[in-house]
Amino acid sequence: MEAGQRDYDLLVIGGGSGGLACAKEAAQLGRKVAVVDYVEPSPRGTRWGLGGTCVNVGCIPKKLMHQAALLGGLIRDAPHYGWEVAQPVPHDWRKMAEAVQNHVKSLNWGHRVQLQDRKVKYFNIKASFVDEHTVCGVAKGGKEILLSADHIIIATGGRPRYPTHIEGALEYGITSDDIFWLKESPGKTLVVGASYVALECAGFLTGIGLDATVMIRSIPLRGFDQQMSSMVIEHMASHGTQFLRGCAPSRVRRLPDGHLQVTWEDRTTGKEDTGTFDTVLWAIAPRISACLPTTVGHARKQRRDQ
Repeated sequence: MEAGQRDYDLLVIGGGSGGLACAKEAAQLGRKVAVVDYVEPSPRGTRWGLGGTCVNVGCIPKKLMHQAALLGGLIRDAPHYGWEVAQPVPHDWRKMAEAVQNHVKSLNWGHRVQLQDRKVKYFNIKASFVDEHTVCGVAKGGKEILLSADHIIIATGGRPRYPTHIEGALEYGITSDDIFWLKESPGKTLVVGASYVALECAGFLTGIGLDATVMIRSIPLRGFDQQMSSMVIEHMASHGTQFLRGCAPSRVRRLPDGHLQVTWEDRTTGKEDTGTFDTVLWAIAPRISACLPTTVGHARKQRRDQ
C-alpha cells in the first residue's frame, strides 16, 4: 500500500507513558494517529487498563501504598507529640487496595478521554506485524483488524521476569504485576531480589505492619552508588525489614496448610535452609521486553520469502 493510502500517519503500539505522550503530541501537530494497546495477563491472571506500567503496576500504586505506610509511621509517632492514639492501630489491606485500584482505574479512563479529545483512535488489541507498514490484531468479538500507517512506533515497555529455572517459581510466585491488585493482604512475604522494585515493595509492606524479608543473592541496588545502597539497607533493617544476604532460592512448594515453603542455598556456607511464607514476590532484574509476536525484521523477511 502506497503512502497516502494508509489508514494513519502514525500508529503507536503501546499505551504507556511514552506511547501516549508520542501519540498525543503527533495528533496535536495535525497527524492522523492511532494507539494499539493490549495487556497480556500475568501468570496469576492480573490485567489492567490503558496507561502502562507507571499508572497501573508501578509508580502510581507504589507511591500510594508507600503513603499508606508513611501514615502508619506517623500514627505510631503521634503519642510522642501529645496525640492520644490507641496502639497498635490495625491496617486494612482490602480497603487500601480498593482505594488504590479505584484511583488507577480513574486514570485509565482519563487517558482514554485524552486520546478521544485529541482525536486519537484507540484499539484494545494485541498487534503483530504483517509488514513494515501494517499490523493485525483480533478484536474481542473475534474479528481480525488490519491497520496500516506511514510510520509505526513500538513503545511496548517491559514486564517482570520469572526465574523459571527455580522449581515452583511460576506456579506459586507473584511479581510487581500482581502485588498492587491483590484483594487480600499478602501476609508474611519473601521478596526475592535486590532491585529498587524489590526494596520499594518490601519497604511499604513493612511499613503497613507486614512481615517482609528480602533475599539478596549478591549486592543490593546493583548499578547504584553502593554507599547510598548500604544506607538504604540499614534504614530498612532498622524499621523492621529482614534480610537474607548471599542466598539464592532453589525451590518453592505449597504445603498442605496453604503456606509456601521456600528452599534456598546460603552461598557463603553452601548449606541449604528453608522458610515458610504466605507470599513469594519475584523482583529480580532485568525486566524482559514486552515484545511483539512478529518483529519488523521478521515481517520484512516474510515478505521477501513470499
